[in-house]
Amino acid sequence: MPATVQFLYGTCTLCYNPNRTHKGASLTASQAHPASSLDANYDDQDRRFAAAFRLLEDAIAAHAFPAASVAVTHEGKLCVWRSMGRFTYATDSPQPEPNTIFDLASLTKVIATTSMAMVLYERGLLDLDMPVISIVGEFAGEDPRRDEVTLRMLLAHSSGLPAYEKLFLRAHTRSELLATAFSTELAVDPGARAEYSDIGFIILGIALERLADESIDRFCQREVFGPLGLTQTTFNPAAELRSAIPPTADDRSFRHRIIQGEVQDENASVLGGVAGHAGIFSSAYDVARFAHALLQGGRPVFRPETVTLFGTREISPEGTSRALGWDTPSAPSQSGRFFSARSFGHLGYTGTSLWIDPERNVSITLLTNRTWPDCSNQAIKQVRPRFHDAVFEALALTNPSSG
Repeated sequence: MPATVQFLYGTCTLCYNPNRTHKGASLTASQAHPASSLDANYDDQDRRFAAAFRLLEDAIAAHAFPAASVAVTHEGKLCVWRSMGRFTYATDSPQPEPNTIFDLASLTKVIATTSMAMVLYERGLLDLDMPVISIVGEFAGEDPRRDEVTLRMLLAHSSGLPAYEKLFLRAHTRSELLATAFSTELAVDPGARAEYSDIGFIILGIALERLADESIDRFCQREVFGPLGLTQTTFNPAAELRSAIPPTADDRSFRHRIIQGEVQDENASVLGGVAGHAGIFSSAYDVARFAHALLQGGRPVFRPETVTLFGTREISPEGTSRALGWDTPSAPSQSGRFFSARSFGHLGYTGTSLWIDPERNVSITLLTNRTWPDCSNQAIKQVRPRFHDAVFEALALTNPSSG
């Protein structure tokens, strides 16, 4: 690990007890091994990736986002680790370091929530096709279609729940917001279509916590972040760290303050900063390390077959691009032109993204705070795929994939 990384939790060995058991299930032999190393190979990054960096610098100059931190892995090596811009557009604003922590927003869905589901699945505690109402009884209602919604549907965004609701406008406590989420009406029949749903992942997070008998943040710290050596990954960063985190919003309508070092998502804020859909903070290096582990088959946390299962596009509903928790490339895609058909990835509302290509052994992490000072700027949608393409061009991986 680069020497300049500042630890939130100390070393991996302090976070992870390989003898720890959970609900009677002991860790497998592969999980007892230390996390796979990610070798540094970015000394020549300024020359090799000059075009890719120029795209981001031009985007910053055009106010697409004020700050960016990027990491690229290829064939088991960290070949890009770089930051640029400033925390805000002010000329005296701090400059991010390569290890600066960002609000990952919906990358929480894959790094935390989906990872938790994968661990519970491997331990036989999660049946993908079990009805949600069997775990979250509060989800039941007069609509008989609710009985058909399964955990698989929540993971694959095919539950029939709407994409997003401003629950925070009518729910002022965690219990009130959860009750509102549980009673949200279905927009369409379960399994009829894929529609990305924050509401579904809020409910999924509660279901997983009940299966594990433990909160997402505690479970993931011990069972995922610790074993993988993700020393900068956390929910609710400590107060003393917040000034070193780029702000994500000048919130004048809800919280009436600058949002810095606390979750930008308002629903997650009411939930105390720990939720299934948002809340994780991390650095580009940690996200790249997480991606590297998945590219190496998931060890020491997951089995290779579990990584493949959750990262493979679902066969229904027809036309879906969704895997279990993850998304896959579609046309047009924020992943760009060169990620193979076997790739999987995810975006975050604050301007974050992670795409992973097992076929080409590549991962690209891009972290920004594009929601500063408000969420109206959508320019990152043009920048992100062009940046991904420039990285593949620098790696000389532009030939059509075998898919």
